[in-house]
Amino acid sequence: MDKKTTSSAIDVNAVEDSTAFGSRLLKDQDTVFNHNAWDHVEWDQEQEQYAQSQIEKHLNSPVPAEEQDQYYDKPADYWNTFYTKNENRFFKDRHWLKLEFPELFEAAAADAGQKRVFEVGCGAGNTMFPLLEQSQNPDLFVYAADFSSTAVQVVQNNPDYDTTRSQAFVWDLASPDLPEAIAPGSLDIIVMIFVFSALAPEQWAQAIKNLDRLLKPGGLVLFRDYGRHDLAQLRFKEKRLLKENFYIRGDGTRVYFFTTQELEILFGQATEQGSSAVFKIEQNAVDRRLLVNRSRKLKMYRVWLQGKFRKL
Repeated sequence: MDKKTTSSAIDVNAVEDSTAFGSRLLKDQDTVFNHNAWDHVEWDQEQEQYAQSQIEKHLNSPVPAEEQDQYYDKPADYWNTFYTKNENRFFKDRHWLKLEFPELFEAAAADAGQKRVFEVGCGAGNTMFPLLEQSQNPDLFVYAADFSSTAVQVVQNNPDYDTTRSQAFVWDLASPDLPEAIAPGSLDIIVMIFVFSALAPEQWAQAIKNLDRLLKPGGLVLFRDYGRHDLAQLRFKEKRLLKENFYIRGDGTRVYFFTTQELEILFGQATEQGSSAVFKIEQNAVDRRLLVNRSRKLKMYRVWLQGKFRKL
């Protein structure tokens, strides 16, 4: 299978007639303000110049050195505060999951057999609950973990939380230890949606090692996260930059903005010097979306990365 470099939305038949998320394609610039959003829009020179100017401002005004340690020492505390404030109001029904990650719902089919899925960085259970709700597979079990104990409590307090089909617990993706609830090499799918970006760059290697240890041979990582020069990155004000492309939000939570080249290196590289890579990259795509304020005639560009990495 050749590596896929586009969103699965482009594969939708008759996309011009489709209302599916991800399938509204801008073919005529004169119609840009006819809708609130367009998918897979390439940037023009003006947007490129704006992005570069914003990044230059960030580099010239980072988080003061004496304030940086607090964001590295106890990052879970900031996420606990976030979920204490928002609770399950942060739950979002991810309608695009079926389109972009059909493998999840194939595991939920009645004839799929025993399947084990793990949602890492589960938040309020945004993937686990929709998947279990639609599951016809009596042998599907879904694990969910977050390094925020408050987020895990939100999941466990949800009336749809069913311990016969799922288990939620606290775990840090970058921990040197695997979760006690999951046997090494037992998972079919690991889901990471806007999770990897919360890690500091020096934690990436350990996190990928953990994914490798948890998956079966042939197991799949489903990945979606922030892309370089996304609207969220360009909107940061001064004194929010920890290090290049790694920021602190107003609530103290951290976020990194990736490129496809970085993901290619991280997931396609050898885990130890002289050894072969443990993941085959089946998809490494840039998913661009143009949001439009029709009344003010404003264009706002979102950039997400989407990947599918299969353990060899």
